Amino acid sequence: MKTLYRASRVWTLSYPATGAWILIDGRHVERVGAGDPPAADRVVELPGTTIVPGFIDAHVHLTGTGVHHQAPGLELARSAEELLEAVRGVVELREGPTLVHGYDESTWERREPPTAADLDAVSERPLAVVRVDGHLSLANSAALRESGALDLPGVERTAEEGAPTGRLTTEANLALQRWFAANLADRDVEELQLHAGALAAAHGVTTVHEMSMVNERGMRDLEVLLGHRRRLPVDVVTYIASTDVSRAMDLGLPRVGGDLPVDGSIGARTARLSEPYVDGSGTGTSYFNEDGLAQYFHDGHLAGLQVGVHAIGDAAIEQVVSAWERVYRSLDSRERRHFRARRHRIEHAEMVSANVLERAAMLGLAASVQPSFDAAWGHPGGLYEQSLGPERAAGMNPFRDILQRGIEMGAGSDSPITTIDPMAGIAAFEAHHDPLQRLSRGEAMRVFTTGSARLAHQEGKKGSLEPGKHADFAAYEEDPFHTPEPTSLRPVLTVSLGRDVYAA
Repeated sequence: MKTLYRASRVWTLSYPATGAWILIDGRHVERVGAGDPPAADRVVELPGTTIVPGFIDAHVHLTGTGVHHQAPGLELARSAEELLEAVRGVVELREGPTLVHGYDESTWERREPPTAADLDAVSERPLAVVRVDGHLSLANSAALRESGALDLPGVERTAEEGAPTGRLTTEANLALQRWFAANLADRDVEELQLHAGALAAAHGVTTVHEMSMVNERGMRDLEVLLGHRRRLPVDVVTYIASTDVSRAMDLGLPRVGGDLPVDGSIGARTARLSEPYVDGSGTGTSYFNEDGLAQYFHDGHLAGLQVGVHAIGDAAIEQVVSAWERVYRSLDSRERRHFRARRHRIEHAEMVSANVLERAAMLGLAASVQPSFDAAWGHPGGLYEQSLGPERAAGMNPFRDILQRGIEMGAGSDSPITTIDPMAGIAAFEAHHDPLQRLSRGEAMRVFTTGSARLAHQEGKKGSLEPGKHADFAAYEEDPFHTPEPTSLRPVLTVSLGRDVYAA
């Protein structure tokens, strides 16, 4: 069936640059044009609107997004007391174990989070409160016992008595979250993923790159997703955070790793740095040694897969680039050309020096960035400055430097860490804390569309509106390329793979 969508303007991000209508044949674009439109089986009139290519969020955790939006009040808390009150409201509505996500103590006047004893007073049942970045959790006594996390590395203890404070990082944090995930039924996981997909579509997102965290949620979470992905309102590109290259191949995935951590997060003080955090909490955590990381990269590349990893701190990014250089040097000239074409990904790439950027560009590595991180934590007095000091914080997230070196760059939200709304990311690109790193509106729109499509080797299918490409687009009452304040903009219609998946 052919469907014609008529608008005031259609931006193609191709040639011709604009039109007044778009003709869809099934799930593909047949033509964008102006003047008298061709005949169609169905006509959708969208007078006064502007159609743009569907946004591609290059870094999403679908189940985690669903979990986060079950308790949205956590991100509004500005003190330990407010956080406990928000958690208490959720616990009262639940039966059994409760896990909630989204607090950020970097915005509090007093940055001391609740203790295990505080959480015990909220619930006798297992209770976990996950920090916004996912790399740190707070647990009550029941959760510590039943999850098996109590004797693992990463359990913080008091200096005097050695009693657990309830604060968990690294292995203990993973075990805690994995235990809670195991207590969800398959139907619960499906509903969480469907809710997240609907939320994305409501913000003009038509494709997400799902970062499946099998170490935190188990393989079942990915298996559930693969089993019902065609029911989701958005198209899903799947990355599996595992070093098991054979498993990725058995699943038929052309990619592996994704958000697989090489280090942790700045908020949890586990991002790996070359110099200590300013509060004296050390230099963070490395999850790989040099030989192990190079071997993983080598195996994934030779298997024909695109490989991605999570790296935030400068020492972690240096480790990643050095490991890829080892792989690259082992190849002959022809193999090196194919290496560059693979676009192996670095997720986040936040604290990267000019020298390391140049080396990454020489290798053809790609950067998957989250501009809303800068909006949340890059301002004076924000998390970066609290953790790193003003000088190092000033160099975070050098978006323009990445583009100017010719590095492939796509953008995402890392939802649920920041909102899945691409307009918030576009505004963050434009308002970067360093004026020299800001992107124009047009550049930001392209990063969230064609840039993200290229990260997953989908530029032949997505990112622009051309004949033969996927019918992925969103219609807005104001032109996203020209509206003064994009953060308030919401689509009136979202179409993914030729399906009307959202209508205001």
